[in-house]
Amino acid sequence: MSVVLRFIAALWAALFLGGFAGLTLAADQAPAAKAQERGTHQAYEAHLPDDLATAPALCAKLDCAAVFPGAVSFSPRKGQPPYVEAYGPAKDGEAHGPLLGYVMLSTDITDTPAYSGKPVVTLIGMDREGRYVGVKVLKHSEPILLLGIPEAALVNFNHQYVGKSVRDKIEVGPSRPEEQVLGVDAISGATVTVIAQNQVMQLSSSAVARQVGLIAPVHREPLKAIEAGTTYSWEQLVKLGAVQRLQVRPEQVGLDRSPEPFIELWFGDLNHPDLGRSLLGATGYENLRSRLKAHEQAFFIIRSAGAESFKGSGFVRGGIYDRVQVRQGAESFTFRDLDYLNLYGLEAAGAPSYTESAIFIIRAPSFSAAYPWKLAFLGNRVDRATGQRSFANFEAKYWLPAALMQGGRPEVEEDDAPWRRVWKSRAPGIAAFIVLLVGVTVVYALRERLTRRATHRNKWPVNLFKYSAWALSITFVGFGVMAQPSITQVLTWFHALLFQWTWSLFLSDPFIFVFWIFIILTVFLFGRGLFCGWMCPFGSLSEALYKVGGRLGLKRWQRRVPQAVHDQLKWLKYGIFFGLLAVSLVSMSTAEMLAEVEPFKTTFLVGILNRAWPYGLFVCTLLGVSLFVERPYCKYICPLGAALAMPSTFRWFGLRRKMDCNSCKACAVGCGAQAIDAAGRIDHRECLHCLDCMVLYTDTAGCPPLAKERKRRERDGLLITPIGRDGYFIPLTPVAPELPAKVAHGPDPRMPTEPQQPPHKADARGLRWVLLELRDHLWPWSPQSLRGPRALLLAGVAFALAASVAWVLAATGRLSGPALILWWFGWSVYEVLIRLQGRRYVKDGPWWQANYRRASVMDMLSYVGFKNLLLGASCFLLLKAMGVLLP
Repeated sequence: MSVVLRFIAALWAALFLGGFAGLTLAADQAPAAKAQERGTHQAYEAHLPDDLATAPALCAKLDCAAVFPGAVSFSPRKGQPPYVEAYGPAKDGEAHGPLLGYVMLSTDITDTPAYSGKPVVTLIGMDREGRYVGVKVLKHSEPILLLGIPEAALVNFNHQYVGKSVRDKIEVGPSRPEEQVLGVDAISGATVTVIAQNQVMQLSSSAVARQVGLIAPVHREPLKAIEAGTTYSWEQLVKLGAVQRLQVRPEQVGLDRSPEPFIELWFGDLNHPDLGRSLLGATGYENLRSRLKAHEQAFFIIRSAGAESFKGSGFVRGGIYDRVQVRQGAESFTFRDLDYLNLYGLEAAGAPSYTESAIFIIRAPSFSAAYPWKLAFLGNRVDRATGQRSFANFEAKYWLPAALMQGGRPEVEEDDAPWRRVWKSRAPGIAAFIVLLVGVTVVYALRERLTRRATHRNKWPVNLFKYSAWALSITFVGFGVMAQPSITQVLTWFHALLFQWTWSLFLSDPFIFVFWIFIILTVFLFGRGLFCGWMCPFGSLSEALYKVGGRLGLKRWQRRVPQAVHDQLKWLKYGIFFGLLAVSLVSMSTAEMLAEVEPFKTTFLVGILNRAWPYGLFVCTLLGVSLFVERPYCKYICPLGAALAMPSTFRWFGLRRKMDCNSCKACAVGCGAQAIDAAGRIDHRECLHCLDCMVLYTDTAGCPPLAKERKRRERDGLLITPIGRDGYFIPLTPVAPELPAKVAHGPDPRMPTEPQQPPHKADARGLRWVLLELRDHLWPWSPQSLRGPRALLLAGVAFALAASVAWVLAATGRLSGPALILWWFGWSVYEVLIRLQGRRYVKDGPWWQANYRRASVMDMLSYVGFKNLLLGASCFLLLKAMGVLLP
């Protein structure tokens, strides 16, 4: 046994050590593959200059020539949003050569987030005709491009833009000439990333192209105000939405938490007569209008809290206010000293006091106060772990109330978020996938009808549906839409639940999102077996290979792992899962690298031939072993299976057992998952729902107890009645079946462990039952445990006090989230130990029923871990919502 474990550990270590070395040293790779591997990870979380967002000489910080071949010099930043002019060779006496085109940094213009929630920082070159001449990714945070898909794939994707024009309508997907749409090929498995990148390319280039006259500026209808002569108080203006607030907390920029905001700004429109007079007074408003030209617009901004200046400490006459911008559509508007007017006071009753104020004028004719716009506060965020500074902006949206405009608000067509575009573009495939999942669920829910039609010799009534599910899982789900769930998604959900839930992150991959809804529902209804046994692409591929191997003559070498060895090896996957979970709390990127123990990316997402040889060898080894051992990866290694197995402890509906199962071994012998023990009990954490035992359950020829009874009735000329739900022939007269003493007095195989009724709940009803239920979940001690080892009791008191203090400190903003999680984890470990001393029982089936049974160690780990995850996450999210928990 120990030799087997050492072998598997050595294989895993060799995979990672050899895999990372093989990324650059594999000698048998094709030249193109070698080039791809050498380019991998160069831009992942790359360090960029701290002052990149503000340095006037952008090209002194970056290699602009890389995106503009032929250019020999570059201008300082110009315009708003900023861009750089690229020049050719200069003639004698000239300061610079002829203008060749323009270079722009994407984050100067847009911060469209990709799948990671962070933008892909991109340098773009565009010639004087508006054609793209070069694209370079400087930094990204996409985990799929860290492991799985080489960065060369993103480089190749961006190269498709070279030669295309800013005037072209470019979309990810096939070209549609009839609609004048140019298509660019997506990256398989990174659809959200490339859709976001396409938006970045078009928003950045069009913003600069409008400034330099390559495309026509946007025309928006001017504001047509309804002037009622109403004077509003400050409270009325806030309730109306005519005044908005933008607040930035210290922790949002990497500083220590403080009750005071980093900066708090109030701003609003001054173009509507009623609003202008309410805020500035009649005289102040008329004075402002006298200083504005017909197309010019104005808004006010005040700082009501915080020590940070929105004007910028480095402002000089003739310079730019680099802390604030106004954004409308794809355009950004910044302000110089000539665009600034003093705001001497606010006349609206109840207006807050302020320490800094301004009136800014927008002189661009393309801006209209009738349309929505955003105020952006620009700054730097400091990573507290690394000290690295990154550009950050914080926005608040503003749109004049419809009641103040003639005809109400104009219709505005805004670009869909990347995840919405993915759902729309793949709607037919998503619909087909949903139909498949619903169909499989319905078929499985009717499993008893199918298994009654099948026999041990003819399982096709069941296998027809099961094999069809395998085929669709492998072809459509795995290789087609590449919707193979992964342990990394479990870790992401766990972190999001505890730290920051972002719906757009999970909605960005519709197939995975829908698949997880199916998985969560079916795990709690039936256990993990429906997903793992029927719909997991890799599991289906492994099982199909085992079946095909048997048909091809390998059956003589196909062996079951000895039960004693199996019972030890099955715990390995739980160790891998808990190891990955622990590592993820320290470093999510490290956990993602270690999650390469899953062969899913190599098999379905990237392809064996597109990865370094150790990864391909690992997959081929697993699939090769699958020819001789049924589902070895699923049973012994899969951390995803382990994660799903724990809540499977509390599935509502299990597979049927009869009392004779405790002495008959027919089902156990035929169980490929080896999930049936010597007492005939099914371990639903290990069961993969092949349904062979359910077929035997009603098979009068295959089930030994039923076959024996059938033969007796045939010999005695008695009626052969149908099989009842209890697994026995329905008696001619309603009497309980007579069981042999060995069967009647043996363990009950219908329960995973021995039934156990807590004495204090025997006659509980109504409110008393609810209170006892709450006490059972929240108070782990019992009279037996209180009389147990004194050291364990003292440790429990210390842990309980420490965990309580930890929650109090977190609620007062004096304890960080990670520290709180560690305390809660320590308490959970103790709770498992103390419950095993006195409250050693869990429920079997739906929570509202009272089917209690004795808890094994794994039962208790699953119960306490799942319960405390829900309790901790609820309290954690409450503290986050209150804004008191340290990051």
